[in-house]
Amino acid sequence: MTDRLPELLAALGKRLPAAQLTDLCACLRAADGPSDSLLDRWSADHPAAGLPAELNAIREGWRDGAPPLPGAALALSLAVAAAAASGNVPPTELVVSGPTSSAIPIRLTSGIAIDVIRSSRTSLLIASFAAYGIAEIVTELRAAAGRNVRIDLILEESTSSAQAFAPLGDRVRIWHRAHNSARSTLHAKVIAADRHTALLGSANMTGRALSDNVEIGVILRDPAVVGRLVDHLHWLTGPEARYLRRG
Repeated sequence: MTDRLPELLAALGKRLPAAQLTDLCACLRAADGPSDSLLDRWSADHPAAGLPAELNAIREGWRDGAPPLPGAALALSLAVAAAAASGNVPPTELVVSGPTSSAIPIRLTSGIAIDVIRSSRTSLLIASFAAYGIAEIVTELRAAAGRNVRIDLILEESTSSAQAFAPLGDRVRIWHRAHNSARSTLHAKVIAADRHTALLGSANMTGRALSDNVEIGVILRDPAVVGRLVDHLHWLTGPEARYLRRG
């Protein structure tokens, strides 16, 4: 674990939003060591998906391999990692469906959706209000499952969108709104690959929306932003939010 401490600190520094990073750095500087209860309280106050586990892994590495290291040194490492990540953010691209113009370079939603799916190596998270007429997308998801990619589909149940993915069987996990959230609508449209790339826009997961309708979206390749988006959507599936249930 000692050898992984710099790697863990770098990963957390890249992931945390600025406000949380500042807060955690202040907590580390005030902590007497890896077992300080200040860090327990910080974890309890920041229950985002995976965040307490990441901090616990850092504390374990600190405790087992570098207990004399002051918390201020860890805080400095986190800040440096965050600064390095913020200086190397890939540009955001525009994505459209329907007619294209010569105003600015634009990529079509259908091609981008397939590129994002193909870029996944560990996980795919897709949210859509409606889904139908997407045989090519289903084929790509089957190939992703063949690469052992974990696939979560967050779908609006009232539109019967899960039927579009029926050929995939148990290769995917489907999520619907929980019964206690029936007054709301699941309207998000997202395709997120691992924690590095995400397509967000107005297009549902339908053949017409991906190709013919007038739709606009963006492709994000900033792991810090994509990671927070993925954490939020996974949080919706967890016991804290109680917003989604397995379909």
